[in-house]
Order: sequence, then C-alpha cells, then structure tokens
Amino acid sequence: MPELPEVDALAAFLRDRAVGLTMADVELASFSVLKTFDPPVTALAGLQVTGVTRHGKFLDLDVDGLHLVVHLAKAGWLRWSDSFGDKRLKMGNGPLTARVRLDAGDGPSVGFDLTEAGTRKGLAMYVVRDPGDVPGIAALGPDALDPDLDLASLLAGRRMQVKRFLRDQTILSGIGNAYSDEILHTARLSPFAIAADLDDDAVERLDAAVRSVLTEALEEATGRPAADLKDDKRTRMRVHGRTGQTCPVCGDTVAEVTFSDSSLQYCPTCQTGGQRLKDRSTSKFLK
Repeated sequence: MPELPEVDALAAFLRDRAVGLTMADVELASFSVLKTFDPPVTALAGLQVTGVTRHGKFLDLDVDGLHLVVHLAKAGWLRWSDSFGDKRLKMGNGPLTARVRLDAGDGPSVGFDLTEAGTRKGLAMYVVRDPGDVPGIAALGPDALDPDLDLASLLAGRRMQVKRFLRDQTILSGIGNAYSDEILHTARLSPFAIAADLDDDAVERLDAAVRSVLTEALEEATGRPAADLKDDKRTRMRVHGRTGQTCPVCGDTVAEVTFSDSSLQYCPTCQTGGQRLKDRSTSKFLK
C-alpha cells in the first residue's frame, strides 16, 4: 500500500509534470472507482491543474478550484505516460481503473493511469469542491510528520495495540502496514504492546522512530519517478515483507503474524524479548 512517503513523492512527481496543464478528460474503466457525482467528473474538462498536495494517504489535484482526489488503497498505483494514444478505455479493462488525460498544448496525449491489482477493489476517486468533502480526509488525524505532533498525548489512555494505533488514520495519518512494522522494529516495541501502557522511554523511542523512519523514507522517495517508487520501498524494508530473512540489527530471523487479509513482520530479539507471537486462533498475543 502506498503510504506517506510514496504518496508525498507521487504528489511532487505530479507537481513537476501536471501543474499548468489542462485537464482534457477522465476516462473510467470501473463503475465503482468514482465515489462522487456532484460535481460530475466531466466538470474538470478544460480546467487547468494548479496544484497537487497530499492529505494523509490521499492525493489531491487542484483543478482550478475543483479537486480530483485519489486514494490508492491497498493495491493501487499511478502510472504516468508521455504518449497516450487515441483509444479510449473500456469498462472492465483489467487492472486499469481510470485514465486522466492532460493537454500540454498539443492535444490530450499525456497524463496518468490509475491501476489496481487483485480482486479486492478499494481504489477510490472523488471530484469535490473542497478536499474536506471527502469523508476519509475529513476524519484524518494529525499528519505523522507534523512538526508539532504530540505523540504522547495521542497515546495517552488508548487501550489498543500500538500496531493498530499507528495504522488508525483517524488518530495519526499517513502510516500503513509496512511503515508501522518498520517503526516498531526501530522503536524495539512489540506490535501488540498496549499504547496506553507504554512507559516514558518507550514513548520517546516510538516518537523518534516515527520521525526517523518516515523522514528517511521520504528523502529516499523524493525525486524518484513514479515507476520506481514501489521497488525502492521494498528494498528499504528491514522487517516488513522479509519473513524468514535475517534481521539486519541482531541477526535473528524475521517472524510473521498472519491475519485473514494481511500480515505483519517483526524481529523476536529486537521487539518481543525473544518470544514469538502466534496466530490469534492458537495463542494470545504477547502484550
């Protein structure tokens, strides 16, 4: 799933390429991808892209005061093209969900495709007058890289596992499954430690890890072409997606907990005192 660093980098990528161009057309290949009807998507045609920003994990293209907002969900991605042909998308075009055609002055030949792998479809597109009209944006908590973020206050009183705390966009926005694994590994915390029970030292480690992991990832992602961002992210992971491999910090074997639709990875030595967490159906989680 694209998270704060990748979505921020995609926003910067689009600012370099799309700002100043005219919105020519938005073609849909999936009925379910467009979540709004007023204003209609056709209202964007002929307007100029004036800015691109990020809200949590949402991309926001300002189109002369209207906003084309995209959430890439778990398996979505954005693919830029400098040479679109004239053939229009058809409904049910495989992983393609939408195409945004832009006109640089010589016709609608550039722009980007939105794609989504797998059978579970979550990619969403909105056309709104204000980004706050998107329910997911309206509900966002503070940005994980907000310099004024007070993580200790957010943690206080939360009887929830710290892994879920980090991923809850209404509490803290921008962090998903991958970077929460990386942050907890850096902070040396069990994914299932209870947020409200963390002592001062653990809170300080977590706060430092949130900032260092995301800042480093953002620096690595910034300036990279959109096509390179996913592979670059994978190569930087130390525990996430590396089940069975060696922890680069202590040399232990990275372990995994699997759920019905996702999984997490962690290092037993670095994070859980050498104990292995087991599946919910067979054992209680380590607190």
